[in-house]
Amino acid sequence: MFFLHELERTITLHPSFFGPRTKEYLSTRLLEDVEGTCNGQYYVIIVLDTFHISEGRIIPGSGYAEYTIRYRAVVCRPFKGETVDAIVNSVNPMGVFADVGPLPVFVSNHLIPAEIKWDPNATPPQYTDNRDQVIEKGTHLRIKIIGTRSDVANMFAIGSIKEDFLGSVFFNLPVA
Repeated sequence: MFFLHELERTITLHPSFFGPRTKEYLSTRLLEDVEGTCNGQYYVIIVLDTFHISEGRIIPGSGYAEYTIRYRAVVCRPFKGETVDAIVNSVNPMGVFADVGPLPVFVSNHLIPAEIKWDPNATPPQYTDNRDQVIEKGTHLRIKIIGTRSDVANMFAIGSIKEDFLGSVFFNLPVA
């Protein structure tokens, strides 16, 4: 799920930013451009450090300079078959939408155990087995990822809670 990657990015800089603080500006710009983005294969969670900033290469005819920055980042990449903890974002008769960090996951009503039924009369509407299992907005779920789909700048997943040890997760937090 989480990995440490060494990555590279090229940043083009306007001549007005040339000066003694150029490298500081490049590091700040890298953080703004990269953190929280998705490239279709993984999400960049945080940039840990930059370990190499190249000398600027002037682009002929424009005065701009290109810098190549090598950096280390923590990335999030989900895999098919992986079990993850999620927080329910919305619930409807078709299934449950949940978030695993930046990754949206859909759990179809066909991938929810048969004993957990949709209850539209409850407030708020929820999936429940009329005992201890209640799935509504804000519920913590343990989900098994059964498939992922990638776009250019987004990733989506389909999950299941139909197996053993999946479903609502109850946290026993100490009371102070």
